[in-house]
Amino acid sequence: MAGEKTEAPDNTALRTALWRALHVQADPPPHVLKDEIGLRLAAPDADWRSRPDMHPQTTRGFRAAMVARARFVEDLMAEQADRGITQYVILGAGLDTFAQRRPEIAARLRVFEVDQPATQAWKRHRLVELGYGIPDWLHLVPVDFEASEDWLEQLTAAGFDAGRPAVIVSTGVSMYLTKEATAATLRQIAGLAPGSTLAMSFLLPTELVAEADRPGLRASQAGAQASGTPFLSFYTPPEMLAQAREAGFEDARHVSGDTLAQRYFADRTDGLRPSSGEDLLLAVT
Repeated sequence: MAGEKTEAPDNTALRTALWRALHVQADPPPHVLKDEIGLRLAAPDADWRSRPDMHPQTTRGFRAAMVARARFVEDLMAEQADRGITQYVILGAGLDTFAQRRPEIAARLRVFEVDQPATQAWKRHRLVELGYGIPDWLHLVPVDFEASEDWLEQLTAAGFDAGRPAVIVSTGVSMYLTKEATAATLRQIAGLAPGSTLAMSFLLPTELVAEADRPGLRASQAGAQASGTPFLSFYTPPEMLAQAREAGFEDARHVSGDTLAQRYFADRTDGLRPSSGEDLLLAVT
């Protein structure tokens, strides 16, 4: 659209995309997730791998956690698609590349990626520029959260059917929101059609993080603060489950980082394991 403002995703989204690519490039197979498309979209400087936050050794746990989280979400969506679910909503989509990497599943769905308007305009431009295009089943939904736009209203305007079940995913988002904002989001999702599934990641308080991972968590907090997107909310698993049930979810489960480590890293011989600190809420309406 002429005059449309475009703006690259924030540092967190870019870093996540680069870590996913680094997993393929720096870690031996088998790869938990193969995603170098985000790297193509981001198009960083040629020396991106020499950045301190991309150090192959010191960032191993973080990138393992990122790919484990993404793999869990994609396995969930594949399983739900096989059960007949046809709507997939990604809140805070950033540089998500499910639609480009998994078209054999995505083309059976209506995929809705929700993010800030300038970010969505940038991504649309990059997808077209790189030849991926925007298939008719992929909907980039711009929502101006700073102007308090209602994401569900914008989603519905983009073609989402609130009367049919969906998978809704929100990863790497809740720590940037107040607990009140997350509670409001949970209430909206709990009101969707029966059979809808939510996967939402959340950060653990420092005392619940493995001792070895605490310096990394503190560094992440400092980086987030410095870039103007501070971490606002941490949850114990019982607190997150209680919030989900108060919002109206009858079926709410905690998926720990250890669970993901066992599922995706148990047989590795290189010692690669996800760092602790971020767990998942899995809830069904």
